[in-house]
Amino acid sequence: MADIPGDGKTRTDWVPAIANKLAPTLAELNAGIRVSQWMTADGAVGFRPETADVVTAGAEDTFDTTTNGRRTFSGTLLRFKKQTGSDVVYTTMTPDTEGFIVRRKSMPAANAYASGQAVQVYPVICGETAWMDDEPNTVERFEVPLKMRSQPALRAVVA
Repeated sequence: MADIPGDGKTRTDWVPAIANKLAPTLAELNAGIRVSQWMTADGAVGFRPETADVVTAGAEDTFDTTTNGRRTFSGTLLRFKKQTGSDVVYTTMTPDTEGFIVRRKSMPAANAYASGQAVQVYPVICGETAWMDDEPNTVERFEVPLKMRSQPALRAVVA
């Protein structure tokens, strides 16, 4: 098996509605907006789950043992380059707006969705847009913090 280079192979969409997060339909996904085309190269932050430890060792044990506890995501956000004229991300992903972030990896981002593809579906609510500090030699950027509304489907398949 060959390694898969990641450059240009992560697609991120804002999707307003998904009935079954384990099996989003092509119609639902096609109603979304491919926001990754406006993201910075480091624009997806906090999409790695963390699993807490639950201690299972007893008072008489001489070795600490654990099992899996709650899973969580922290600091989740998307970072965008501000667009001139009509900026669809800035006007769509406003504070308190609920929707879904859908991420697909391992194939060119511009490729259309197809049945059977693996995707990750995150039910989110947008936080307050945060403008990034000014820096020389860069474009204007802003971040949209995302809060998980329910457990994501990290192994979903396009229906």
